[in-house]
Amino acid sequence: MSDFDWPVRVYYEDTDSGGVVYHANYLKFMERARSEWLRARGIRQDALRAECGVIFAVSHAELAYLRPARFDQALRVGVQVLQARRASVHLAQDIHLQDETQDNNKGTLLARGRVTVVCIDAQTFRPRAFPDHVRREILGDR
Repeated sequence: MSDFDWPVRVYYEDTDSGGVVYHANYLKFMERARSEWLRARGIRQDALRAECGVIFAVSHAELAYLRPARFDQALRVGVQVLQARRASVHLAQDIHLQDETQDNNKGTLLARGRVTVVCIDAQTFRPRAFPDHVRREILGDR
């Protein structure tokens, strides 16, 4: 179960010549969900850079494509914290077909992703610990 879900609609521009979502676009959907997950927790990435001198970068991503998503389908992209460390967070990001008949709006699992995001210094691009308030928000109730 995800800590956070973000709705995504598949547009024509997201599809390939076969009429399904182009493989790289699943990563874009996951990025949008992560950005909205942070925003929902009061974390503004532009403010972090300006006020704390840190930015986030993906250091690892893996994605298993299970079923195709197609033009005009409504999807749900989840974000779940698996592990948070001093300067990195490991996330599960599953993409489901949205199902209006289900209570949780999740239908068929289309893709399963695992992403590691690191906190880095905006100038040196070296790892840096998450600011305390960011770490608290990322961990939530854990």
